[in-house]
Amino acid sequence: MRKFAIVGIGLIGGSMAIALKGFKDFKIVGADISAESVEYANAHGVGDEATTDICAAIKDADVVMLGMDPQGIVDFLHEHKDDFKPGCLVTDVCGVKEAIMNAAECLPEGVDFIGCHPMAGTEFSGVQNAFGDMFKASHLLITPREGNTEEHLTLMEELGEYIGCRDVVRTDPREHDRLLAYTSQMMHIIALSICDDDELFICKGYEGTSFRGATRVAALDVPLWTQLFSLNLPALTEFLDNLIENLTSYREELGKGDPVTLASKIAKSADRKRAVDLPGPDLLH
Repeated sequence: MRKFAIVGIGLIGGSMAIALKGFKDFKIVGADISAESVEYANAHGVGDEATTDICAAIKDADVVMLGMDPQGIVDFLHEHKDDFKPGCLVTDVCGVKEAIMNAAECLPEGVDFIGCHPMAGTEFSGVQNAFGDMFKASHLLITPREGNTEEHLTLMEELGEYIGCRDVVRTDPREHDRLLAYTSQMMHIIALSICDDDELFICKGYEGTSFRGATRVAALDVPLWTQLFSLNLPALTEFLDNLIENLTSYREELGKGDPVTLASKIAKSADRKRAVDLPGPDLLH
């Protein structure tokens, strides 16, 4: 059997280890510095086996998937660049790609790297919250680099299909990071900002589904999202500036007290939402 090592068996890495069991002829080996996470993984069938010996897990692995936080992945690539098996594929599951792809430049010739981001998750963390259907109907974004082998590119597409992804989309790191700044990171900051208002506690128990949906992701993994925000500052701050401008526009319109012009503005925004929900060309290529 070939060996598929997943380093970092938290929510996403653990879910990958479950979802990938039985994939082709790979033995799925989870690795983590947390003895508690490894014990849980072995007890609950998260992958085929799990270990705290990370060097042993990766040294003869044909594929290594990195599931740590962004800075952890960057540090791991530099620290272990000479420990990967020649000819192997290294990939990751990180929500920012430019920083990761830049770090992967340290890998020696003969070690292939393809950036990867399964667009799935929950507001929870830890292997105890992992589940195999995490990636069903999600997009799997990959960021290839020059020199990737066709064998490894095909393997990533087969991986996406096996874990139930809707599709596997190839893009470049900068385009990926702009997309995620708008569709994910800005949404988390909106949720956090809503929860900064004192009304959050005054209105407790009277929240509707729209409020719960808008604030669900505010109960996030603080260290992880601090890194995701910090490593994607140019795109994220650009979209936040646009958001502030749009909110200010609505505040000014409300201040006019004219329901006719307010209705016109609301209708324009609503039409844009309906248009984006209709079938159309993919933003990525």
